[in-house]
Amino acid sequence: MTLLVEQERNDALLAWYRVERRSFPWRGESDPYKVLVSEVMLQQTQASRVIPFYERFTARFPSAADLASADLKDVLALWTGLGYNSRALRLRETARIVTRDGWPTTPVGLVELPGIGPYTAAAVASFAFGEQVATVDTNLRRVLSRWHGESLSGPTLHSVAADDLGHPAADWNQAMMDLGATRCLPRNPDCTRCPVAQWCVGPDSYRPPTPQGRFEGSARQLRGAVVRSLVGGEATGREIAGHTGFPVKDVERALADLSDEGLVSDDGTGTYRIAE
Repeated sequence: MTLLVEQERNDALLAWYRVERRSFPWRGESDPYKVLVSEVMLQQTQASRVIPFYERFTARFPSAADLASADLKDVLALWTGLGYNSRALRLRETARIVTRDGWPTTPVGLVELPGIGPYTAAAVASFAFGEQVATVDTNLRRVLSRWHGESLSGPTLHSVAADDLGHPAADWNQAMMDLGATRCLPRNPDCTRCPVAQWCVGPDSYRPPTPQGRFEGSARQLRGAVVRSLVGGEATGREIAGHTGFPVKDVERALADLSDEGLVSDDGTGTYRIAE
């Protein structure tokens, strides 16, 4: 594909985005802390669910320094219900590091922080620091695979994303997210209303991934229930089982895992609490 065609496609994409962009409280945010909070919350979680959590969390902890000095129990009290509570622990660890040492501004530096993978590092670098880098996630993979007519992954995907990246990267990345969320859907894409359909090979080159297993009765549900119970106060495994309705042996297994991750602690007598 020629550079002229790529430019035409990106121009059409960005023109569409300026009119149709979705509104979120973190959109247009350049504070790296608030960008990071939103990106961490958005991991494996729908944006509509994240909005109230993000607003409450940033109101209570408006800066990295505020989060760095917070008790983990207070942090988890605002995180409970969002899922994957270890994200909150890693986020506080990162807040402590950047409060002490300052923010890295590139993906290479950001990915060294706790809980930050390549996608999140690219997102913070792009949205907060203006780095010209693509945020490669499942939405972008799906869109690019359809644009190019082949299932892209690994180094090839990253190479194609870097080649196709529009300017400014922050707007292009957000536009690609919105395109993937509202038009270029995993199933039944709305090609008739796609702003770049004329430059796309078509939807058949992409195969949706297998849906995630049910939440009801899952280990994720159990872990969340255990943390939620301990946010309310210390308790034994048996007491938590009574609060949550899960079998004692399953609760004790979850407590061991959460303890290994640093989310809960045991006083040595079998009573658990949220870690400091």
